[in-house]
Amino acid sequence: MNKIYIDGNSLTIEDAVKVARHGYKVEMTEESKKKVVICRQVVDKFVEEDKSVYGITTGFGKFSDVNISQEETKQLQKNLIMSHACGVGNYFEDDIVKTIMLLRANALSKGNSGIRLETLETLIEMINADIYPRIPEKGSLGASGDLAPLAHMVLTLIGLGEAKYKNEIMDSKTAMEKAGLTPIELTSKEGLALINGTQVMTAVGVLTYYDAQMLSQVADISAALTMEALSGITDAFDERVHLLRPHKGQIDAAANMLKILEGSKNTTRQGEIRVQDAYSLRCIPQIHGASKDALEFIRTKIEIEINAVTDNPIIFPEDNEAISGGNFHGQPMALPFDYLGIALAEYANSCERRIERLVNPALSELPAFLTKHGGLNSGFMIAQYSAASLVSENKILAHPASVDSIPSSANQEDHVSMGTIAARKARDILFNTMNVISIEILSACQAIDLANHGAKLGKGTKIAYNIVRENVTSLGEDRVMYYDINKVFELVKSHQLHREVTKEIIIK
Repeated sequence: MNKIYIDGNSLTIEDAVKVARHGYKVEMTEESKKKVVICRQVVDKFVEEDKSVYGITTGFGKFSDVNISQEETKQLQKNLIMSHACGVGNYFEDDIVKTIMLLRANALSKGNSGIRLETLETLIEMINADIYPRIPEKGSLGASGDLAPLAHMVLTLIGLGEAKYKNEIMDSKTAMEKAGLTPIELTSKEGLALINGTQVMTAVGVLTYYDAQMLSQVADISAALTMEALSGITDAFDERVHLLRPHKGQIDAAANMLKILEGSKNTTRQGEIRVQDAYSLRCIPQIHGASKDALEFIRTKIEIEINAVTDNPIIFPEDNEAISGGNFHGQPMALPFDYLGIALAEYANSCERRIERLVNPALSELPAFLTKHGGLNSGFMIAQYSAASLVSENKILAHPASVDSIPSSANQEDHVSMGTIAARKARDILFNTMNVISIEILSACQAIDLANHGAKLGKGTKIAYNIVRENVTSLGEDRVMYYDINKVFELVKSHQLHREVTKEIIIK
């Protein structure tokens, strides 16, 4: 059985994807189990001594000055979950929900949160049983953690709310019973430990980043197909040029273009047809490379966050101490996820400009809108409209969420990150960008056919072209276009196009 072991220190982005999308099971290490038990003993001691510790023997937020008796601790935690489950909107997809649960379990397994071992093990059993709590997308400020959406996750753990099990939506208690699991009765600190963290924004960001990393290579493949169609000049990708401005992403993008186009008889050298290309072709390394560098930075931040303790208070068993801090604040992820959205938007921005060059006869020697019988047929005219619409929408979505803040909890929480909004926006931009790139791929393959360049393609572009043509035939007369766009989109989304090309060519 494929399995991922968690200990709060060693989880990777790729591990998360294996659990979320490929059915890997989750188990705690024995060492992490010991740490969780030791930490819980400290919390129990605080309760027995009636020590004033935030969220254990006090209320929450503005109510932190209200003392809670030992007899009320269980009701306090249950009330916390019920009252905080205020999410609205569409529900997160299954892979995001599973990633949320995995990241929270991993953080708790570090042994600084005070949760009972049996509670944490039940959460892990939910992951392994494919129980998906119904978690609405909207309602988090991303500051005191992702309180509202994580509360929805915990509702299922305690037998309340709704869940999805075996592709059916049902009440959580029924889902747990059908999976052979018993809902948990929370006790001191546990509700707070489960919801006071950044795991929702980070889960959305993890999967968005993973797909974006793959898409960054597909964007190079897509651009190379347009180079083939327009007899682009490859001198601009010469390594000597980029070593003089040694941004890693730029160097990698230039090298990718030369590898993908290797052996092409369609591309040209400067002066053969024209001296230089337009920026959307000539500056592919600079544009794509900047986004590649952004992705590398974002990865480093995600790798830190998925193995971090982000709740409050944090328990230090070795010192018999609990410290109220601010590790739940999402600002360290809000900025990178805004950056992720901007990086993805720029792929689409330059991509749409290449589509325009393909369909506009004033900018190429190809038939207008890539159809032989223009007038009767519109060809790719409106496909470019759709790309332009998506690019324009991306520009609105790319406005940073992290520069906004609204005080909450009677001004106790007077600066919030909006990091979950940043992550969700990045995911929406990813979807739009995948579609724009799909339209470029489809347009470029049509242009290659019209220019009779198919027999002279490079090593990588030939593979990509053949995959597209196995799924979508060349356009003669007008037909329903969205079918074709959706087929290419699935090739991109499933990573099939990327996988087939990278089997033969190593690109970064």
